Amino acid sequence: MTAYIHWNPSPELIDLGFIAIQWYSLLFALGFVFSFRILKGEFKKDGYPVLVLEKLTVYVVLATLIGARLGHCLFYDWAYYKDHLLEIFLPVEFQPSFRFTGFRGLASHGGALGIFIALILFARKFKVPFLWLLDKMALVVPLAGACIRFGNLMNSEIIGKPAELPWAFIFEKVDRVPRHPGQLYEALCYLVLFAVMTLLNRKGKSKPGLLFGVFIASLFLIRFFIEFLKENQSAFEEGMQLNMGQLLSIPFILLGIFFVLRPVRKT
Repeated sequence: MTAYIHWNPSPELIDLGFIAIQWYSLLFALGFVFSFRILKGEFKKDGYPVLVLEKLTVYVVLATLIGARLGHCLFYDWAYYKDHLLEIFLPVEFQPSFRFTGFRGLASHGGALGIFIALILFARKFKVPFLWLLDKMALVVPLAGACIRFGNLMNSEIIGKPAELPWAFIFEKVDRVPRHPGQLYEALCYLVLFAVMTLLNRKGKSKPGLLFGVFIASLFLIRFFIEFLKENQSAFEEGMQLNMGQLLSIPFILLGIFFVLRPVRKT
């Protein structure tokens, strides 16, 4: 046991008594902050005012939270939330007694779908090219995803399967079993994808939607394969050949391949 990495950090960065700042919340917010700073340069370069980006940020933040929350409740824990519908959107628990819990449970697939829908609505309302928006979001989402997975690591959640490896983590808040640090695997892969997308963007012009296609297919391929090393998140997934995370990743992978292969219309 001493040869492994013992992991037992406090999920709270600062506890002021009346309020506590969580690592997860901070890292989640930093994902949006980093994304805004990167996109600010991209918007200015292509002649769009910062005001447009500020409005887009509101759309994306709301879409991420609503989509991720609905994704978790519908795909991973519907057996509970079908009888507790108010708790989907309220940060409280009514049973066995009323208490404030915060929002426990966000699913990345739901967040991705929410952002995609929000970009469609935003492009129509503000007359911004939809494929251009998709390509720009492809630059920053991997970085934001890495921040979220680092937050999961600080919470000792979304743990991996048992492993006998020098870098295996013992998540002491969970058990005493050495496990794959699945959150760390994903975070590092997303950082590599962020670097790749940055390099592709700097190479110059490509057909509209290509960056998005490469990004979305790569992101969910990473998710698909790392799921083999992670524990299932819900009891109903036991015995399934592919878990819910993998099944939900397949449509996004196919969507990415479509955008990569789609022909460019001549005008």
